[in-house]
Order: sequence, then C-alpha cells, then structure tokens
Amino acid sequence: MTELASKTCVPCRGDTPPLKGAELEGLSGQIPEWEVVREHHLRKEFRFRNFRETLEFVNRVGEIAEEQSHHPDISFGWGKAEVTVFTHKIDGLTESDFVFAAKVDELV
Repeated sequence: MTELASKTCVPCRGDTPPLKGAELEGLSGQIPEWEVVREHHLRKEFRFRNFRETLEFVNRVGEIAEEQSHHPDISFGWGKAEVTVFTHKIDGLTESDFVFAAKVDELV
C-alpha cells in the first residue's frame, strides 16, 4: 500500500484553495500513471479483457467512492474504464483526489 492509499479522503469545506504548481507536481509523482489535466482534474484509463472485468472494476471503484465520500466521474465500455477525479466543491484538486486515485490504483 502506498502512503497516499493509506490515507483517508477528507471532506472539503469549500474555502480550501485548489492545489496548483509545485504542490500538484509533488503529489502527482506519487501516482505517475494518472494525468493531471489543466491543474483541474486527474484522469486515467484502465484496460480489461472484457466487459465483465470492466464492470467489476467500476463497481469496486464505486465502493471506494462510498467508503471515502469522494465520488469520481466514471465512463466505461467493453474492456475499458476512464476515471476522472476532482473536488467538485472547489472545482479543482485537493490532496483527497490524489488519495482516491491511489486507492483506485490498488484495485488493479
């Protein structure tokens, strides 16, 4: 388990500024397969052998989302799923987004 994955997502109060620059770089280095898009959200595509494996993965991501009270956007189809994470309350990234991404990585 990575250091980030061992943490718990913390609810955002709404007055927290989104992470930028060096803060993002430091955290993104801990989840190198995730793309930081316009300093706004994290995105990663996952590949699977078939639809059933994809659906099982999506359901497990959903379980983590409920446990952590941190809900990603997920799109999926045969053999692939894309997970997008950001903190809706501040329309940007917080450490919790990186924590969530690290937890998702541990599913595969």
